[in-house]
Amino acid sequence: MRKLLIAALLSSPVAVHAVPLGEAGSAQIIAAVDQRAPAIQSAALDIWRFAEVGYQESKSSALLQKQLKDAGFEVKANVAGMPTAFVATFSNGKGPVVGMLAEFDALPGLSQAAEPGRKPVTAGGAGHGCGHNLFGAASVGAAIAIKSWMQANKVAGELRLYGTPAEEGGGAKVYMSRAGLFDDVGAVIHWHPDDTNSAAQDFAMANISGKFRFRGVAAHAAGSPDKGRSALDALEIMDVAVQFMREHIPDGVRIHNIVTNGGSAPNVVPDFAESYYYVRHKDPEVVREVLARVRKVADGIAIATETQVEFELMNGVFALLPNDTLGRLMDTNLRKAGTPAWTAQETAFARELSKTLGDGAKPLENASKIPAYSSGGPGGGSTDVGDVSWVVPTVGLNVATYVPGTPAHSWQAVAAAGTGIGTKGAVVAAKAMALTGAELFSNPEIIAAARAEFDERRGKGFKYKPLIGDRSPPLDYRK
Repeated sequence: MRKLLIAALLSSPVAVHAVPLGEAGSAQIIAAVDQRAPAIQSAALDIWRFAEVGYQESKSSALLQKQLKDAGFEVKANVAGMPTAFVATFSNGKGPVVGMLAEFDALPGLSQAAEPGRKPVTAGGAGHGCGHNLFGAASVGAAIAIKSWMQANKVAGELRLYGTPAEEGGGAKVYMSRAGLFDDVGAVIHWHPDDTNSAAQDFAMANISGKFRFRGVAAHAAGSPDKGRSALDALEIMDVAVQFMREHIPDGVRIHNIVTNGGSAPNVVPDFAESYYYVRHKDPEVVREVLARVRKVADGIAIATETQVEFELMNGVFALLPNDTLGRLMDTNLRKAGTPAWTAQETAFARELSKTLGDGAKPLENASKIPAYSSGGPGGGSTDVGDVSWVVPTVGLNVATYVPGTPAHSWQAVAAAGTGIGTKGAVVAAKAMALTGAELFSNPEIIAAARAEFDERRGKGFKYKPLIGDRSPPLDYRK
């Protein structure tokens, strides 16, 4: 795998001379998205209010499925063993198969009103700190616009919208990839909310996550501490040991964790404690190796503290594999789609929110800019889109739905995602995705060129083997 990844980094893109969709076709697509804009914005705000975490997005999934069914898509729910996952299909005769991804899960603990100051809607509740309410709504809007264009122009091909839950640590796309749901697809399109507009095709990091559960012996912490064996002590010593291990792991590895259960009362020696660990690196083999060492640390600590430890693998995702052929096409179409245009009221909201960002604040005009195209840059986060990108040529873009300088997974991101700042960005994303999808249907040679680049980057003999092995989807990981 490491050699394949290095080959992916070093390989050169395949040139392609696309037959353009044409001004008339592009105008049709943009008009179709504009017609869907109220539905995109309404769905995005409904899902924002639902704020459902991974594998619990029943309302959000149902809303998007209904929109697709009403538009004439055939919808298959509960795919790959996940109740909130679905595939919506529109077939218009034999031709290219193009897929689009839609996410809709929220993050725990980020509840926030659509206001420029910290104000949770529900204390401790969930919130869309990564803008997936916008992601799902825009992708569905783009798919419906492409379908309308295909019917009007008698364009052959099959369009699929993949409803993918639990991106935030649940890895639904990994299970969908493992189930072969992308095997016959020519290209896949996705997007993500951000504080900038860009079609840069950068890497994301491979990631494995899991929960360590220590079990000890409970006892009165003052009356008979000698009778107890603290699961919490084991967990805390493990954390210290992992900190010392950081000096001796490859550059670029990220290890982070939280304590999800540390006991119930100070005067009781905890007989159970649990921590949730992530290990990231651009190379999935390095991730595997470092996680194996972390597990050895846990085993050693269990011996030292006379406790027992068990490990549950929760998720594992590949690094994102760029595709320049598709990326340059997406860049062209993002520029056709334009950038979000805020009202005076939205600008005032953004200005107030920007004050809460401190030194991280950036000029508001950044939300109306598109930088030059680039590819192969480093990525700090991880996404289960990575697995899809190693199964089928995949392209994405980012659109400004946050106030510039806003970090994802923050209350400021939640606030913006529940306003016109977020929904206007979603409409821009829908236009860029729809234009790109239409171009792929109208010019299958682009898909062929993207596949050639894809095969070169993956390397000869590559066979996809998910990092999750044969485990079932962790439907209860947020419970």
